[in-house]
Amino acid sequence: MKKYFLISIATACALTFMGCSDDDSNTTTPSKISFSQAPIPISDIQKRSILASDKVTVNGKDYNISYNTIIRSGQEVGGNTYGLVYDKNGLAVTSNDGSQKISNSNDFASLLPFGNQLFMISHFETRPAAMYITELNQDKTTGKLTPKNTKNIDFSAFNGLWVPCAGSVTPWGTHLGSEEYPPDASSVDENGSIGSYYDAMADYVGGDLKALNPYDYGWTPELKVTSATGDVEVKKHYTLGRFAHELAYVMPDKKTVYLSDDGTNGVFYKFVADKAEDLSTGTLYAAKWEQTSGAGGGTANITWVDLGHATNTQVKAALDAKKKFGDIFTVASRNEADNTCPTGFTASNWAGKNECLKINTGMEVIASRLESGRYAGMKGATTEFSKMEGITHNPQKKEMYMAMSRTEKGMEDNKYKNEANTKYDKGGSNDIRLEARNHCGVVYKMALDGYNVTTMESMVEGTPMDKDANGNSCTLDNISMPDNVTFIPNTDTLIIGEDTSYHQNDMIWAYNLTSKTLTRIQTTPYGSETTSPYYYPNINGFGYLMSVVQHPFGESDQDKLENPDENRAYTGYVGPFPVIK
Repeated sequence: MKKYFLISIATACALTFMGCSDDDSNTTTPSKISFSQAPIPISDIQKRSILASDKVTVNGKDYNISYNTIIRSGQEVGGNTYGLVYDKNGLAVTSNDGSQKISNSNDFASLLPFGNQLFMISHFETRPAAMYITELNQDKTTGKLTPKNTKNIDFSAFNGLWVPCAGSVTPWGTHLGSEEYPPDASSVDENGSIGSYYDAMADYVGGDLKALNPYDYGWTPELKVTSATGDVEVKKHYTLGRFAHELAYVMPDKKTVYLSDDGTNGVFYKFVADKAEDLSTGTLYAAKWEQTSGAGGGTANITWVDLGHATNTQVKAALDAKKKFGDIFTVASRNEADNTCPTGFTASNWAGKNECLKINTGMEVIASRLESGRYAGMKGATTEFSKMEGITHNPQKKEMYMAMSRTEKGMEDNKYKNEANTKYDKGGSNDIRLEARNHCGVVYKMALDGYNVTTMESMVEGTPMDKDANGNSCTLDNISMPDNVTFIPNTDTLIIGEDTSYHQNDMIWAYNLTSKTLTRIQTTPYGSETTSPYYYPNINGFGYLMSVVQHPFGESDQDKLENPDENRAYTGYVGPFPVIK
């Protein structure tokens, strides 16, 4: 049996990142930062490994960095197994062969100081899902992080946790998660089934599909560490809407939250809380794209459609009452001749469904939260965004950035894969009319007026190419299907991660916002994703770029797996970095 090691390799290539702030409230010149460039994996051993930059230069001083694994799925720490999935009764979920189910789908991991201790909350993106809290040791001299103990977090009060994807840390120090790809509550069979993806959740309730409620899933969890022993207060915020949550990002005012929808024909959302640091009550908005250019990823002015005010308590009452899709909406068929809706019904093309809907009496608030996408479409918001991913904020430039892994379907102009096709625009407003699809994806820049997004424009675009012998169909010197993004404060550097099938090995990039150049700083093994890179500027005197490597050999190249240990996921970081001022 061969043995493979994580390696950090750098070439002599390095780019200097510099720039000046144009934020009148902050005249500090950003620090100069550059990374040694990680190589493109070529050999088999490189393609099985995590390659990373081995040096970062900050204001002329060199620092050694590398990829550091904190913990891997299936690892036992303090008597518990990291990633073991539990059911509603606190029993380990078992597979058909009787083995315990351990998730290799590690995703976002937060770093949360508590007094003199440091905790990490980790997502496991499965059905049933899991979150773990892990206490970490931090070496005071080197900054190295190692696990001390770990344990599962109980979500039984919410009938479980569903597909937690990306996340963030709020300005008040709590963990803000996500539940992606909520089940379609309009298509529940008599036995409770919606299809194999949803039906896997039955393991949480002993196999009884009727014990599940699809409206329990698709929300934004918030978790707060409450004790030195790792106790956690868990909430699900229903006010922020129900859709394919990729990321909720809270702005510095502690009230405004931007929310991305990682689905087909999705919606870009904004939530404004009534009170700072309290997401339990507030108003939800949906973006309207007013196109000014269809070139590349497009450019648009953004206005906001009011979806109404709600409280967690209002929406929770509807969940407790077991409200069903038919309690919220009446559905009618479209006129075959001209695709119009009958009188009294309103069109919605959310998810490309081309529906005619009428909200039942007294159900406006519930519709806005339990069926946010359908409701947004009825209200005239843009329901054509494709695969929205991570969001981050640059306070120096008063900008936000969002990754979109593919610009296609509803974003095309009555086309699919650049061929004539009306499916994803029919019944909608066709607000986004890009000249061509880009399967390699786009990172957008968004201008802010205060904390209100006013424009979106394409900033970084992947470059398609003919598929090569290794399956790459986006050039290897540019992004492919950008996933999550994070900004390094006090610099001019945006970090861009990938979740792609168009690079054989997914990559993480550092993008210079001034010179508009990319430096490759990490690659991941065969068939894995770079999930949720997230920068922590100062944890007890050290900076960390958290970086999770999800399901190695899971999406491709399964035939290259040589031992079971190789497919265990990695939760770790690039660094440690100095505190950058």
